[in-house]
Amino acid sequence: METKDRIILALDFDTIEEVIKYVDLLKDYVGYFKVGLQLFTACGFKSVEVIKEHGGKVYFDGKFSDIPNTIAQTSINLMKRGVDFFNISAVGGSKMMINTLNACNNFAKKNNINPPTILAVTLLSSFGQKTLTNELGVDMNISSYVLKLAKLAKEAGLAGVIAPDTDAGEIKRTIGKDFLVVCPAVRPTWAIVNDQIRIVTPSDAIKSGADYIIIGRPITHAQDPVAAAKMIINEIDEALKTQEG
Repeated sequence: METKDRIILALDFDTIEEVIKYVDLLKDYVGYFKVGLQLFTACGFKSVEVIKEHGGKVYFDGKFSDIPNTIAQTSINLMKRGVDFFNISAVGGSKMMINTLNACNNFAKKNNINPPTILAVTLLSSFGQKTLTNELGVDMNISSYVLKLAKLAKEAGLAGVIAPDTDAGEIKRTIGKDFLVVCPAVRPTWAIVNDQIRIVTPSDAIKSGADYIIIGRPITHAQDPVAAAKMIINEIDEALKTQEG
């Protein structure tokens, strides 16, 4: 894939006007536009429709977790709206993930369309070891826990996971190179950290084994968003060359 296709741009906005602005401005410089809970609760499926109408591809970041039938039917609704890429929560369990995948594949077959890429969310980028252990009561090293959830997603048949760069390499080595890893909380060295605890640069993410990176404010809040996107593309290119070398 082209380097730009590795970039998923987070559209964390509240208006359709902002969505149109950034899709028109950046559709030639990123691969997907992320519709998350902030945008979706403000604008609903209109946000998805606008992205598609203006030539963009959609990554829906809903982090779904509920009983298996509910998530399966919810995922089919995303397919009906033309969503290309979406995620569900690995902590929802194997049955939820398997039922969702089967429902989407069956719907795609019946309607002669391509099935979406379904990923599992492992752990939020705002979580650290203290939150995992002291608040959630999970007595595991955070990286071991992420790998455990990634294995669960693979066994369920999902295409990959959302995971930090620190775990991307081990996930690839343990599960396989074709198992996708999408790295969130990406921040170039020239950007403000904001509210993530575990952050990483685009270069580090790619070198660690990530196939895609999720990035938002460093591009959308830049004085020149196109220039910022080009800088990130160049950084990814350099990281890919290092990998090949």
